[in-house]
Amino acid sequence: MRKEYLEIGRITGTHGIRGEMRFEAWCDDAAFLKSFKNLYFKADETGRVKVLSCRQHGNVMLLSLEGIYSVEDAAANRNKTLYIKRADAKVKKDDWFIEELIGSEVIDVDDNTVSYGVISNVSQTGANDVWHIKKDDKEVLIPAIKEVVKKVDIDNEKVYIRPLRGLFDDI
Repeated sequence: MRKEYLEIGRITGTHGIRGEMRFEAWCDDAAFLKSFKNLYFKADETGRVKVLSCRQHGNVMLLSLEGIYSVEDAAANRNKTLYIKRADAKVKKDDWFIEELIGSEVIDVDDNTVSYGVISNVSQTGANDVWHIKKDDKEVLIPAIKEVVKKVDIDNEKVYIRPLRGLFDDI
């Protein structure tokens, strides 16, 4: 289901004395995060905060937000999750947010009566994402590649696949 607000990452610590924060971004690249003028401490408009700066620093981002100007202010926000407003995100046609995929039913594209389970997790491996499909007490990992994933319907929480031979033999 499409969500109006999506988790984008977590504040992991402070950096320096002027309120800059270390931020673990949960997106594909820094450029995507840098495109937002506002982030949200809550999944609604009341949590909006203006982004003053955002830059890559090793494997984390360094983030400065309006109203957070000291190391004490920054430390008070450690471990808080930040959100983006979906309407502000520029996403390509065949890209999806992991948060919206979780819980989607996985269905055979050639036989809509066959359900393989639901997406319970997504691993980002570098070459391609790997979707964890869970049914009952079993889990199958499938590559999220165009040869397998044929259609994603976020609004109806359904994903249609043509599985590689042998993947679901035990389910």
